[in-house]
Amino acid sequence: MGDSRIISVAGRQVGLNGLDEALAALGRDWVGRPDQEVGQELLCLLAPRNYIPGSAREAYAQALADEYRRSLGQAVAAPKAAGLEVKVLGAGCNRCESLTALVMKVLSELGQPASVEHVKDMREIARHGVMGSPALVINGQVKAVGSVPPEGRIREWLQEAATAL
Repeated sequence: MGDSRIISVAGRQVGLNGLDEALAALGRDWVGRPDQEVGQELLCLLAPRNYIPGSAREAYAQALADEYRRSLGQAVAAPKAAGLEVKVLGAGCNRCESLTALVMKVLSELGQPASVEHVKDMREIARHGVMGSPALVINGQVKAVGSVPPEGRIREWLQEAATAL
């Protein structure tokens, strides 16, 4: 279990070691089982290699069950978070990092609550159907692909998305 992935647990980004291997271990054998059972099994597989707070075990179990469903290509209902959901898609190049920093700067200036996630996992990036990086996704809508948009345009998109909440 040497791989490391970041997933969202109760609206927070957490890193987990060995998730891909644990998902592979379950394979398709757990498809018909309830999320609670799937989540608990993944917790058992991952707990020896990761710190999982006792108070958050239920949230981790649900997040892990969701990751299992995604790994099978099944739809997972995203929990409604407060504020905007912003994703920067890209492997981690300088332009991706610049876009993430710029988005966070504009959000801070606007005082707008948001979750900002830099998605580096190629499978997750592919789910958005983008063919270039960096890409900017705001509340599920792809806004830019292949470049870092000007600060003013990012501000417009974020303000538009905030008024649509």
